[in-house]
Amino acid sequence: MNLDEALKTFIVESRELLEQMEASLLGIEQNPDDEDLINAIFRAAHTIKGSAGLFGLDFIVSFTHVAESVLDKVRSNELKIDPDLAALLLESGDHIGKLVDHAANAEEPGEESNQRSRELIDKLNTYLGVAPSKAETKRSNTKTENAKSSGMPIEYEHQFKKEGGGEVETDHWHISLRFGKEVFRNGMDPLSFIRYLTTLGDIVHIVTLTDAIPAASELNAEDCHLGFEIAFKSEVDKSVIEGVFEFVREDCQIRILPPRSKITEYLGLIQDMNGDNLRLGDILVSCGTLTNAELNNALRIQAGAGNAARPIGEVLVEHSMVTAPVVDAALEKQKQVKENSRNNEVSLIRVDSHKLDELINLVGELIIAGAGTSLLAQRSGMPDLVEATATLSRMVEEVRDSALSLRMVQIGGTFTRFQRVVRDVSKELGKDIRLEIHGAETELDKTVVEKIGDPLTHLVRNSMDHGIEAVDVRLARGKPAHGTLKLNAYHDSGSIVIEVSDDGGGLNREKILAKAIERGLVKPDQQISDKEIYNLIFEAGFSTADQVSNLSGRGVGMDVVRRNIQALRGTVDIESEAGKGSTMRIRLPLTLAIIDGFLVDVGGSAYVVPLDMVIECIELPAGNAGDGNNHYLNLRGEVLPYVRLRDMFEVEGEAGRRENIVVVQYAGHKAGLVVDNLLGEFQTVIKPLGKIFGGARGLGGFTIMGSGEVALILDVPRLMQQVSSREVAIAR
Repeated sequence: MNLDEALKTFIVESRELLEQMEASLLGIEQNPDDEDLINAIFRAAHTIKGSAGLFGLDFIVSFTHVAESVLDKVRSNELKIDPDLAALLLESGDHIGKLVDHAANAEEPGEESNQRSRELIDKLNTYLGVAPSKAETKRSNTKTENAKSSGMPIEYEHQFKKEGGGEVETDHWHISLRFGKEVFRNGMDPLSFIRYLTTLGDIVHIVTLTDAIPAASELNAEDCHLGFEIAFKSEVDKSVIEGVFEFVREDCQIRILPPRSKITEYLGLIQDMNGDNLRLGDILVSCGTLTNAELNNALRIQAGAGNAARPIGEVLVEHSMVTAPVVDAALEKQKQVKENSRNNEVSLIRVDSHKLDELINLVGELIIAGAGTSLLAQRSGMPDLVEATATLSRMVEEVRDSALSLRMVQIGGTFTRFQRVVRDVSKELGKDIRLEIHGAETELDKTVVEKIGDPLTHLVRNSMDHGIEAVDVRLARGKPAHGTLKLNAYHDSGSIVIEVSDDGGGLNREKILAKAIERGLVKPDQQISDKEIYNLIFEAGFSTADQVSNLSGRGVGMDVVRRNIQALRGTVDIESEAGKGSTMRIRLPLTLAIIDGFLVDVGGSAYVVPLDMVIECIELPAGNAGDGNNHYLNLRGEVLPYVRLRDMFEVEGEAGRRENIVVVQYAGHKAGLVVDNLLGEFQTVIKPLGKIFGGARGLGGFTIMGSGEVALILDVPRLMQQVSSREVAIAR
């Protein structure tokens, strides 16, 4: 086992558990008696403490143990979670996260972190009835403490009996351990696992086995030859006990036999079980007498016997994984039900995000190479070759879709993090603000998710500070005392839309306009639309706040929001109604890597329009060349504004006698793009434009075609903005 890899797994899983812990704590503030949430919080702390102990991370264990003790009192109904305790547990979760960061950086906590640990432990101990001056972690007064201080387990006087067939004749678990030779080399201490067992229950009897130790002349100090036979009394189930040895399972032989009282429980569970899990191993795992790891080990033993393989039940009993009575009960249960199809299980694996990025890049190169192959096949005029390349293109498209789906993640994880933000900021502002989340299952590219967090944070904090009014103001306006902040996400025309809405007072149009005139952004006699006025808040240094707070008012942030969103090829718009509230609407592409495109030609140059935004293609009516700014046509009774790409990009030469219009839609608005020729669908690998093209309007990147030529990708949202601006100018 690679200790470094195991530690990395611990770091990742600890951070995930802390996120779950925070979400549960935020939920329990609204539902303080929800046992599922309480148990989830306890399990998270318990798992982090246990795993940290296996790596010798005592600074995490000692702090988390106190928090776990408080949570244990909550779980046993000795304590009730009130707002103060919830806030303290949230602070404790944050601190555990910082301690995990220390572990990730392979460093010991500094004095500041240690001082913070002491402060929080003092606060937690008040709930445990421990005076601050004696703020030490409570430990069980068992004989295992003596074993710990002496450095070796001792043999207890309590006797236990074990009969044939693997059945334990006491009310204790029997744990048989044989550590592998490589345990020391992998950085593991066998005694740390024994010590951790004492946090789950009492070690009633333990025998240290030394029979595997070789003669002194053959002894290698780096080899581990220890084994233990343990009688263990605990109320936990088998999977929890096995989890203690998670990080040495590959190097050790571990057998866990249940007490007699547990066997009776397992027999009852098997008899009451529905007839879904019909395989013997599935039945034993479902009732809790066998773990998945033990089942897999038994199956490997069975497979290794080849033609002489025996039934799995015999293997389990022979290797003391399950007792004979339990196996017999499971076999009897099998006879009571008919054969059924195997259950499908979804298995998850962790993959480095850099590997996914590399895969997408390779798929992109494959698409470009495939386009070149298809072009050569068409030029060859060989039907068989054309058909073969067409089949290859379809397969490449399937590979592309599968690869892109690997990078798609739900935005719910990002939304959930704002529950803590809303809670903390509302308390700081002295407002009662509640968060509503919709569309959490909406998926988008992980790259977009990673980069949208900061802009969303600015918008959320801005809505809470400037948008939602104080309680007395809301009551005076006939509104509920609590304000509501909504996060919503949905798909629309190949884009993802993210909305940040509040039911506050809305944007003050006159105040924004006055500030803009004062700063010289708008002329006093200039006529501009409400939308243009609202968008002024995205100008650098723009603020209408009367006073500066810790959250906002300095005029920084909103311009960064727009810049970051535009860097993702997205747009942000504002809707506001005085006294009713505001909505910030962000539109982003689903992916930044590969898209389905529609290839068009203008003056011999190729351009790509994102296919999801294309509604239809029509021929430009003869004589409808447009004069001046009057570029409109009648599309089945609907006025359709259009823009000539030839004019926009200053393409030289005259247009052909026949021109076409590609009708596109974005954000609920339609417009037409006039082109010379329609070339059809095209798998488009998006490449970013260089800095020299940073000021080019209407372009979102480029792609390489099969011929090796470059095609520019049109930025439809920017083109639509130009069309909209032209309409406003004409209206004036």
